[in-house]
Amino acid sequence: MKRRDLVGLLFCAPWLLGFLVFMLLPMGAALYYSFCDYSIVQAPAFIGLANYRELLADALFWRSLYNTLYFAAGAVLLGLLTSLVLALLLNCRVRGLAFYRTVFFLPSLMPVVAGSILWMWMYAGDGGIINTALKAVGLPGPAWLADPRFAKPALILMSMWGAGHAMVILLAGLQDIPTALYEAAVIDGAGWWQRLRHVTVPLVTPVILFNLVMGLIVSLQVFTQAFIMTGASGAPERATLFYVLRLYQVAFRDLRMGYGCAMAWILFLVILGLTALLIRFSGKWVQYER
Repeated sequence: MKRRDLVGLLFCAPWLLGFLVFMLLPMGAALYYSFCDYSIVQAPAFIGLANYRELLADALFWRSLYNTLYFAAGAVLLGLLTSLVLALLLNCRVRGLAFYRTVFFLPSLMPVVAGSILWMWMYAGDGGIINTALKAVGLPGPAWLADPRFAKPALILMSMWGAGHAMVILLAGLQDIPTALYEAAVIDGAGWWQRLRHVTVPLVTPVILFNLVMGLIVSLQVFTQAFIMTGASGAPERATLFYVLRLYQVAFRDLRMGYGCAMAWILFLVILGLTALLIRFSGKWVQYER
């Protein structure tokens, strides 16, 4: 082995060691425990596929999976649209642009716990700022977090609070588009809509795909917001019983760690499968520079 290769491996060693200890070994242990009856306080007993067969017949498992997919679809699409609109607006040359970019990015830096408490107060039925604003214009304000019809949409709406990260990435992608393409489009008589549709959006699709994949991965693991705002039971009427929240219940409340590990591996496969589908079909709409 050359000295240069050895130096490179030494630089990579901390990351490789961390990946082995904190990622690969726990994943392997979780895979083994998913085939066991393991309650933490007793030694694991191998039971084969019993945990997975029980999952298929568990109504709460399917309910939590549905709630999570519902939330992910709404949060990812709404967040991506919000981020793209903000990035387009902040890509314009106006006075005080740095201030506006800072203002729209700052909310994404707020800790999830603090943001959840803030939105819980805003969603309050009596005295909440949202219902107060609706009342001011003559509209009835619903019981956002106490009504099963509005609980998941309320959390989806709250997810827009963290659109700043995707906005910054999209803004960087917009600024990477050559100005010569816009100049050529203007010479050809293209208006702002034609430039947006045929120049801006196609060239920023790789960045959109990245944000879509990352947003999907994060949304499918939603936990903290529901845990703080609606409780560990997934109230009201289990409308916010998300997948990771259900996993928390069975693994740490019921001490069924083997069952929880089985749920964790199914979530991993769901995320892996949906990500693979997105990448597989991205070739039909993502345009890379050649």
